[in-house]
Amino acid sequence: MAASPWIAALGGLTAAAFEGSDVITDPKDALSVLDFEEAAHHKVGGGHWAYMTSGVDDDGTIRANRAGFQHVQLRPRRLFDATKVDMRTELFGTTYDSPVFLCPTGGEKSFYVDGELAVARAAKNRGTLQALSSTTSTGVEDVNKAHGSPVWYQLYAPSSFAVTEKLVRRVEASGCPVIALTVDNTTGRNSETYKRLRPKDVTQCGACHEGEPGTSIKERRMYDGIDMTGVTTQNPAMDWAFVDRLRKIVSVKLLIKGIDTREDARMAIEHGFDGIWVSNHGGRSTETLRSTIEALPEVVAEAGNRVPVVVDGGFRRGTDVFKALALGAKAVGIGRPFLWGLGAFGQAGVDRVIEIMQGELKLVMGNCGTQTVAKITRAHVATPDWRS
Repeated sequence: MAASPWIAALGGLTAAAFEGSDVITDPKDALSVLDFEEAAHHKVGGGHWAYMTSGVDDDGTIRANRAGFQHVQLRPRRLFDATKVDMRTELFGTTYDSPVFLCPTGGEKSFYVDGELAVARAAKNRGTLQALSSTTSTGVEDVNKAHGSPVWYQLYAPSSFAVTEKLVRRVEASGCPVIALTVDNTTGRNSETYKRLRPKDVTQCGACHEGEPGTSIKERRMYDGIDMTGVTTQNPAMDWAFVDRLRKIVSVKLLIKGIDTREDARMAIEHGFDGIWVSNHGGRSTETLRSTIEALPEVVAEAGNRVPVVVDGGFRRGTDVFKALALGAKAVGIGRPFLWGLGAFGQAGVDRVIEIMQGELKLVMGNCGTQTVAKITRAHVATPDWRS
């Protein structure tokens, strides 16, 4: 447990206290989402754990995502009735119980046998938005059924536009109201930590999947019935002309995922996107060493009131979520925390992770005098370490 990045970051007596603690055996025993990490580590297969844990290069951007929150301070307001806190959030016509949502993560059956279905049921139970990955191990139709309403769909646009169009048509036919085109990982990545930590003998992996985790088309249900001969699941040639072509065939809301600068935010709006998703792929795309919480303000400033902005990357606490909302995000995604919950306890673990995040957010909203999400503003945070 002492090897965990978050334990190392704690330092001092606090870290020592964690090192001596027991691994939780029941999701009800978790005091924070961090409690699920080691519990999942004990249950998830070594190769799958290494794949999920890894960032790219030196994993510096994973650490930066967490460190960024240390440079955003809360400015609480007092004497507001905290019994009236309402976390409900509306996105594209649908209201959710809170602005916390579940990010798309590929191949969730790698962490628990029910995979995306267990996640969907937990999300349904907590009134939470779920975004489904293109590399899902369960088809979108079944996930929508388990969730009780259509989820958002994250799109890796394949190298064939014809295949891309088939995916879009299937997703739209299933009722998904939003497609989020991912643009921050079109060329692959240098997952060094994964390569170092994965089992040396990978022959046993053949009983679970072909090739590296997440690489086999046969295990990815969204490609069923599609001839993928000569087609790659991602398109390194993707450009703004491709975006224009995609925009013409997508009839639902279209978001762009992986934007971190004002320049690209401006381009995204000019090319007709309905929303912007600030993300660095959880530190798994490019080693930028820049947190998403630090990238968020310039994207929000560029977007203005024209399109909504959502964000993910390193969120572990309700205070983290509050800070992003104060800086202009409309919703905040979590990834690894719910995978920890899934790997450790299945649906019950995911449910408890959402419960903790929502509970912490409600607490900080009450403490900071914000009775609704709309009342969380830039005035509620200070960023003295940031250059204006």
